[in-house]
Amino acid sequence: MAVGAIAAAALAGVADAFGTTGSPGAGTASSTYRISAATVTRGPLTSQTQVAATLGDAGTYSVVNQAQGTLTELPGAGRVVRQGQVLYRVSGSPVVLMYGPVPAYRDLSEGMTGPDVAELNTDLITLRYATAAQLGPRAGWTYFSAETAYAVEALQAHLGVTQTGTMGLGQAVFLPSAALITGLGPGTVPGGTAAPGSVVLTASSTTPVVTIALDPAQQSEVKDGEHVSITLPGGTTTPGVVSQVAAVATAPGGSSPGSTGSSGNPGSSGPDNPATITVQVALSDPEAAGRLNQALVEVTITTGSVADALAVPVDALLAQASGGYAVELIGAGGHHHLVAVSLGMFDDAAGLVQVTGTGLAAGQHVVVPAA
Repeated sequence: MAVGAIAAAALAGVADAFGTTGSPGAGTASSTYRISAATVTRGPLTSQTQVAATLGDAGTYSVVNQAQGTLTELPGAGRVVRQGQVLYRVSGSPVVLMYGPVPAYRDLSEGMTGPDVAELNTDLITLRYATAAQLGPRAGWTYFSAETAYAVEALQAHLGVTQTGTMGLGQAVFLPSAALITGLGPGTVPGGTAAPGSVVLTASSTTPVVTIALDPAQQSEVKDGEHVSITLPGGTTTPGVVSQVAAVATAPGGSSPGSTGSSGNPGSSGPDNPATITVQVALSDPEAAGRLNQALVEVTITTGSVADALAVPVDALLAQASGGYAVELIGAGGHHHLVAVSLGMFDDAAGLVQVTGTGLAAGQHVVVPAA
């Protein structure tokens, strides 16, 4: 790691350790630079890196209709529709939002099996129209049982429609999560035709996510499940967890480095458009995001730790003409002398660096530039 805040390339001289110019100490030359003092500390040191990121929603959705009829009710942009609520109406009949990764593609009735049945059973339990005990072991939730039919009837009674115990195609839309309505689909208007397979609404997830375009050189420093700190606009911080780290770097245009388009031209990655690793971070407290969307944030990533480290501020380091680094130690009576140091772990967030050097100990003071 490069040192980002070294006091000087070579030591030209120092001033009094507490900010006033005066007689230089041993091994120094006269100087007019204003300086101050910092304490050498010992204890745990965490290597942290701060990276720029964007806080937005977790994804966008196209709401595909499967009912036939006339669109008689549509939600307005900005409305949030949740599991079990009416998403829109076709010829007066409600189309309810349910959660799940499998889109509706068939009528569901007693005796059927499949992943779409499993997501329906899961929803019915979440909405309290059935219990896990009634539907049996989770492995059996892929089966549309008599208990499932009874729970569907309860849902239909709540929606005010005929209680058939079957979930007809077009009566529900399955999306991964709650939907924030962002607009109408192409050609969608109140009173228009609801054609099966048409996109009637566009929506986005209500779950906030932080996206980092990470330098590929830092990929090994970030792991799934790692805890991070997110600094929001205004300076407040909130915890988060890394939820996904892409395996392949992509160029800004979305292609991987070296890939070619249909015309055979190389991708846009280059010195001015470097490829990055996409990292997603889930907020531990989603409510902390408030109404922020596409907001610039900073993420503090922990890349390592040392249980017992001697540390000084990074700006106490002095690059030596002969190579390596030193710190200027303030001794008794204000006497200054240089101590050669070897560098260890950096904590970019705290501005500290682990050092070892002969005669250097916790509690001593070193010269740093005055604030």
